[in-house]
Amino acid sequence: MGRPEHAAVERPASDSASIAADAYATRHDPALAEALAEVAALGRLSDEDVRAMRAARRRHLATGATCALVLAIGLGAWQARILAPARAPTLHYQTQPGQQREVALADGSKLELNGATAVDVTLGGPERDIVLQRGEAYFDIAHDPKRPCVISAAGSQTRVLGTAFDINVARHEVKIQVYRGLVRFGGANGSVDVAAGWQSRFAGNTALAPTRFDPTQQDWRHKWLDTDGIRLEDLVDALNRSGGPIINSPPPKLAGLMLAGRFKLDNAPHLLRAIGPAYGFAAVEQGGKIVLKPGVM
Repeated sequence: MGRPEHAAVERPASDSASIAADAYATRHDPALAEALAEVAALGRLSDEDVRAMRAARRRHLATGATCALVLAIGLGAWQARILAPARAPTLHYQTQPGQQREVALADGSKLELNGATAVDVTLGGPERDIVLQRGEAYFDIAHDPKRPCVISAAGSQTRVLGTAFDINVARHEVKIQVYRGLVRFGGANGSVDVAAGWQSRFAGNTALAPTRFDPTQQDWRHKWLDTDGIRLEDLVDALNRSGGPIINSPPPKLAGLMLAGRFKLDNAPHLLRAIGPAYGFAAVEQGGKIVLKPGVM
């Protein structure tokens, strides 16, 4: 009998391509090159040795890629910080009781601070921002239609392009008097436009309708206070800003007492003793301070 003939076995084209790809990858695998080099030096490596070398190289490549990614992210963040525009600085100005201070700002605006007053000024943004932290200040704002000025004080906001006005942060309200131009004054519950020669008050998140005042009269900058209605406790604060002996806050029974008139602020004891009998209180000195008491002495 003749020898049996074996039928030829055909492999699918996809298998052939896969085998060819594996062969190419094996020939060009750096791990194989390392293995051959070690074989030449040591004799023979097992299949496990070759696989271990291949895995070690993959780990090294992965670690290198991770380090490169972390470095790229770090460099990107650093570059972003370098290229980002610098924040505009906020400048702080304040006065002590009895001290008045004039401040010239970089945009040409001018501030006059009453005693015991503090303001923060930031000019570098799209708006010029001023925060009146406490006290009273006269603002003469340089005109700039592209960069309005916003003055914040105890929940109120005053928006201007260029004008002159006075803002007083009292205990229960914010008061504004406009000497030149027009301002928008208010807060969360709406605002009012206040023109030169008019004044308004902001209390309970509401700006009250403007009323007239006389802008030609001398004000706190000349040691005068002209008012059609002020609480006694606010008058005490105005006197303490002007310096002199400290006046204690009036007792609750007197704190809300309303006064009206034109008062000279340069001699607090004399003023309080003069108006006390008309309003039912007495001013007495105790321990170097002035104390207000109900009744006339």
